[in-house]
Amino acid sequence: MEGDGNKIDVQKEEEEEEEDESVTNILRDRFRLASISIAETEAQRNGLEISEPIIAYIADFAFKYTEQLAKDLELFAQHAGRKTVNTEDVILSAHRNDHLATLLRSFCNDLKAKEPQSERKRKKASRKEDKATTSVVHVPDL
Repeated sequence: MEGDGNKIDVQKEEEEEEEDESVTNILRDRFRLASISIAETEAQRNGLEISEPIIAYIADFAFKYTEQLAKDLELFAQHAGRKTVNTEDVILSAHRNDHLATLLRSFCNDLKAKEPQSERKRKKASRKEDKATTSVVHVPDL
C-alpha cells in the first residue's frame, strides 16, 4: 500500500511541473508578443526597419534576462531573511550599472514622495521593517 502513496505523490509532482511549464510557456508567449509590439513601434517612430528574426531574438533575450532577474531578486530577498522582494533588492540587482541604479533610486524616491502620509502616529517599527520598503512582491517558498 505504501508504494501506491509514493506513486500518487510522483503523479502530483509531474502534474504540477507540467502546469508550471504551461504557465511559463504562456508567459513567454505574451512577453514575446509585447516585446515585438514595442520593438516595432519604436522602429516605426524612429524611421527604422528591423528584421523579424532580430525582433524575435530581442524578445527571447529579454525574456531570459527577466527570468534571471527574477531568480536574482528571489535570492537577494532570501539572503536578507525575507520572503518578499522589495525595492532595495531591485536596486541591488542593478549594481553593475551605475546609471540604471541611479534611475531606480530616483524612481523609488518619487514613489515614496507620492505615497500619502498618515496623520496619526504609528508605532515605532522594528529594525527589520525599517530596512524594508513599502513596495514588495511575494516570493513563494521553494
